[in-house]
Amino acid sequence: MRHFRASIVALALIATAPPSAAHAAESKAYAAFAAGKYLTALDLAQKEAETGSKEAYTLIGEIYSEGLGVPQDFAKAANAYAKGADLGDTNAQLSLGLLTAKGRGIRKDARIAANLFEQAANGGNPAAQYNLALIYLQGRGRDADQTKAAEWMTKAAESGNIQAQYDLGAFYQFGRGVPLDAKKAAEWTGKAADAGLSAAQVEYATMLFKGRGVEKDEEKGAKLFYLAAEKGNPVAQNRVARLHANGLVFELDLVQAAKWHLLAREAGVSDFSLDIVLTKLTPEQRVAAERLVDAYEGGRITEDEESATALPNLSDGPAAAPQAAPALDSGQQPSLKAPASAETTSPKLAPPARANGTTQPKSYPKGTQ
Repeated sequence: MRHFRASIVALALIATAPPSAAHAAESKAYAAFAAGKYLTALDLAQKEAETGSKEAYTLIGEIYSEGLGVPQDFAKAANAYAKGADLGDTNAQLSLGLLTAKGRGIRKDARIAANLFEQAANGGNPAAQYNLALIYLQGRGRDADQTKAAEWMTKAAESGNIQAQYDLGAFYQFGRGVPLDAKKAAEWTGKAADAGLSAAQVEYATMLFKGRGVEKDEEKGAKLFYLAAEKGNPVAQNRVARLHANGLVFELDLVQAAKWHLLAREAGVSDFSLDIVLTKLTPEQRVAAERLVDAYEGGRITEDEESATALPNLSDGPAAAPQAAPALDSGQQPSLKAPASAETTSPKLAPPARANGTTQPKSYPKGTQ
């Protein structure tokens, strides 16, 4: 199962959220940026900034912070973000907070970074709300306060921030800043799982298998394990291997069990009971499993292998001879870890949110025009 952690991962600087639809339609700078014409976008943004456009300053900061068509220059990025922040742009406030938290192009100062996150959070920026929750959780730049952390995490989750939804589930699961509530833990984890977060899919699948905070539904849980496995989550790959090895929910299929076990093991998730399964394969089965692994890793699927990548058939009943221990705890390091643990990690701040409120990275290619 997941463990609660009061830490945030290392700073990552990625795209700011696009401007409002109305501004995007009017801004030639943002249109050029979206088309990958970064030098043109920079020139147009500088002209728009002269007219007082806060979004233009934010775009200038993004171009310099990412080194898009120009040499990366955090000092110039911080200067542009500061001007956009002063004009009230929440994405500029968030991005300047990220630079300040890391000391890139500007003096490192946790308190000022927290102030900037709070300004953007009060302006309704979901990623800033999420970061402010983490600031209160860790006590950097603010006194540690789990109640306030839960309040801001709730705002971010309600705004549609997927990572916040997953983390809020952990708040309720472990009673951090909110009462212990298995149903709410499952509800918020389920929202993040439905949005496609693979770690949440693994956690929610485990809840479904155990009936923890939600009605027990092994079939739905197995499908979630499979979806996360297809995305490359090694814990999910291990769980799918166990299901196939035992004929639990999915049909008993040692080749598929071997395929998913080999993928999970390659990613660092070992399982002795599944290693034993490998020793029982015929040479033909082992070759078939390795071909499926190669097809998965290379993204090359033959017609014969295509059906093997689809959601597997469901079992008609329990397997006659289970091959591996079917324990199905989530077994992953989630976003929140118990404070009693001696394990520590460096803090992580979420990047600026995209238009839909998530914190997914941008897809714009770096380079010049």
